[in-house]
Amino acid sequence: MNLLDKEKLIRQASEELEGESAESVLQWAVERFPNITLACSFGAEDVVLVDLLNQVSPRTDIFYLDTDLHFKETYETRDRLEERYGKPFLRVEPRLSLQQQADAYGDRLWASNPNQCCAIRKVDPLAEVLSKYDAWITGIRREQAPTRANAKKIEYDVKFGLVKFNPLADWTSDDIWSYIRTNNIIYNPLHDAGYPSIGCEKCTRPVREGEDPRAGRWSGFEKTECGLHK
Repeated sequence: MNLLDKEKLIRQASEELEGESAESVLQWAVERFPNITLACSFGAEDVVLVDLLNQVSPRTDIFYLDTDLHFKETYETRDRLEERYGKPFLRVEPRLSLQQQADAYGDRLWASNPNQCCAIRKVDPLAEVLSKYDAWITGIRREQAPTRANAKKIEYDVKFGLVKFNPLADWTSDDIWSYIRTNNIIYNPLHDAGYPSIGCEKCTRPVREGEDPRAGRWSGFEKTECGLHK
């Protein structure tokens, strides 16, 4: 399918899918784009998608970006999910080890230049893995942040050059947690310790009462996104 055909399909599908359930969006996605993958960061939205995708298309690839800087609870959540669903998640790693990054750009790059650190450890590896697929699935929700307020359930990802599905775009936080609790879904225990949004251990802190849910990410910097969803 060429780019013009994809754009036409996306425009037509965007209105059709807006009122559909997450399950229906996933079913539509895997039927029309068999070469599709789910990006999983092991946050609340993504564990919901892992469960839903397992029901719709259990053989569809699931990958995660291993920055080598995740919380141990995040890695433990990965292991528990792999065991429950009986499938390994594809590990996508940066080209540079932490030592190589320190040698090239200085120690603790995340503290001096978090944008560059995210580019090396997240954005570049994501671009490489997505080049192998025609579409990808994410856990973006409109309620999460102003930068995500206009997210559609299907859109063309200009940055990475493929179709992007956001099946949970219209879900609220209450919807997410209701699904997790009703269906006994495995989730990252850091969510119970004041971490509504979980990234790398070096750049994530607990959120204080009254703060924005993403205030714990890159605290002290004018940065709210790692660059994956711009």
